[in-house]
Order: sequence, then C-alpha cells, then structure tokens
Amino acid sequence: MDFFHGQESLTEIQWILRAVITFFFLLMATKIMGQRSIAQLGLLDFAMAITLGNIIAHPLSDEELGLKGSMITMSVLIILYMLGVFLSLKWIPFRHFIDPPPIPLVKNGQIVSANLRKARISVDFLLSELRKEKVEDIQKIALALWEPDGSISSFLYPQHQTPTRADLNIVPEPFSLLSVLIKEGKIDYHELNKSKFSVDWLKNNLTSTHNVEIKDVILATIDQNDNLQVFLYK
Repeated sequence: MDFFHGQESLTEIQWILRAVITFFFLLMATKIMGQRSIAQLGLLDFAMAITLGNIIAHPLSDEELGLKGSMITMSVLIILYMLGVFLSLKWIPFRHFIDPPPIPLVKNGQIVSANLRKARISVDFLLSELRKEKVEDIQKIALALWEPDGSISSFLYPQHQTPTRADLNIVPEPFSLLSVLIKEGKIDYHELNKSKFSVDWLKNNLTSTHNVEIKDVILATIDQNDNLQVFLYK
C-alpha cells in the first residue's frame, strides 16, 4: 500500500494501482451522488464536477501527493453535495438559489431582449437552439424559456402545433415498449426470460425466417404482437 501515500517516486505498477483505485472510487462516488450528478449540470453539479476533478487529478500526476487526503476531501464534498441536494428539495429559497426559475426569452412571438442580456446569450444562439427544435419563425412561439441547465424550451401557439391523434379523433393503439432479445450477437437473457419465448424458439426463428445465427445479429427486438424484427451486421 506504499503507492497510497506520497513518495519521492513511484514505479509503473504503483502508478497503475493509483489510477485503478481512483477510477473505482470515482465510480462509487458518482453512484452515491445519484443520476442527477451526470444527467445535467446545474450550479451545484457543475461546482462538484470541477472540484472533484481538480482534487483527484493532482495525486494521479504527482507522486509526492498521497491518495488518502484527496479521498477524504472528496468524501466530505460528496456529503456536502448530498446535503445540498436534500436542502434544495426541502427548502424553497435554497432551491431557487441552486436551480433558479427559467427566464422567458420569447413571449407572444417577441424576443425579450432584457432577458437575453440577463441569460448572457446572443440572438444567434437563441435562433440556433430554436432551429434544433424545428422552429424557424419566432412569431410562432408563444413562450420560450431559458432553463437552469442551459437549455431552451419552447412552446408554439396552438395553431402552429402538430395535430395529435386526439385532435383527429383517431383511437390510438396501446403503448408498448419493444423488448430487446439480442444485442451485438449476444442474447439478453434478462429480457428473454421476461417474455414467453425460449432460447430454442429464438434460434429456430432466426434460422428458419432469416437464415442467420445469433452471432450475425446486431439487434433483435420483439413487440407486443410477437413480431420479431432482426438487424444484421453489415
């Protein structure tokens, strides 16, 4: 465990062991902090990402620095992060500080220039984000908001929205999620066991219908009507 502490020099194996331990420690830290920490970078998440990266990088590049101090510091920061998330859920003023309310950028088809300056974004950036949402005319927008995570959400006037099945009085089919039975030439036994089919059925179906083996399939899915769809390597 000498590699764990600061030394004048480290061997190649000791450097490798430091990297391996740090990697798994970061994985556990992210798991503890939860999906929120990687799903989006809010104010609290961004501060944590920058701080943790800076702390753990030094002992990985400087043999005179031990891992113990960095890991203790990171553990304390993780606890503070979780406390901050808890407070943001329970204390509304703190939540507004960490995740401020969205800023209206477009109202009733007009750009709110004062809020553009408040959000520190340009008109070009606004237009670029709207194009990503397939909005080409600002006058069609009833409301566009600058969200705390840095994204823009827009809402069109009803007359410019795409009609839904309900608008056209079309009875929709029940929702169902495709089950993935094969991924990258390997059977997903977890999904297969949830279905009513067996491995033998799957193999026979591939052989008789598509004349292929499991190793030739990059993706195979099945829907609620037991229709098997197969995608082959090319």
